[in-house]
Amino acid sequence: MMWIRRKDQRGYFDHEWLQTWHTFSFGQYHDPRFMNFESIRVINEDIIHPEKGFGEHSHHDMEILTWVLEGRLSHYDSLGNHDHIVPLQAQIMSAGTGIRHSEFNASPTRPVHLLQIWITPENTGLEPRYDQTQLLPSDVKNRWATLASRHPTNGALKIFQDVEIYVARLDLECTLSIDIRPTRSAWIQVVRGTIRIEGEQLVAGDALAVDSPSALELTSLKDTSEVLWFDCGKKPQPITQ
Repeated sequence: MMWIRRKDQRGYFDHEWLQTWHTFSFGQYHDPRFMNFESIRVINEDIIHPEKGFGEHSHHDMEILTWVLEGRLSHYDSLGNHDHIVPLQAQIMSAGTGIRHSEFNASPTRPVHLLQIWITPENTGLEPRYDQTQLLPSDVKNRWATLASRHPTNGALKIFQDVEIYVARLDLECTLSIDIRPTRSAWIQVVRGTIRIEGEQLVAGDALAVDSPSALELTSLKDTSEVLWFDCGKKPQPITQ
């Protein structure tokens, strides 16, 4: 089965200091049809206003990946990490038995635009940890680069779940392939630009879900289109429309 989740179908909230779009049920947004996809629990697109952010708060038993699209995000956590995340850097936390952190836009003038992704781990009670990786423009230009994997190589981040997360930035008319193997599912999230896939046009914020073996091709219809591909191990009960 294949279906599209359009950007304007997501939950949306304007908190004045924060604009946020929720692909899956989160916080005040609840839709029992969209609680998760396989192990993906959250894909939130956030725009944080200058000198604003999330105060210290806690998480547990979740793999949390942050991908910044524009701006610079400051991060503090209870493990003693203090980092700044910019485009082409990916950050991951294993919340495990418990971690506290805060995220803040320290710029007085520029907003931060980011995706925060939560993946349900294979096991609860993991030791909390933090890591990040830096990609180069050449790593993602018209090719898939691995952001996170259960068995990472070449600097990809470790994630404690049967999921591979890839990213690509495509020039106009560039085409990339996606091979969905038996026992796998795919979630394809457009984060910048416009693509064509399986005869459908998807813009930034749109997503395509596929839960059967397929060989897909996506083509960029803009000068720069950025896409995340989640290659997920299948769960017994994936969500339905």
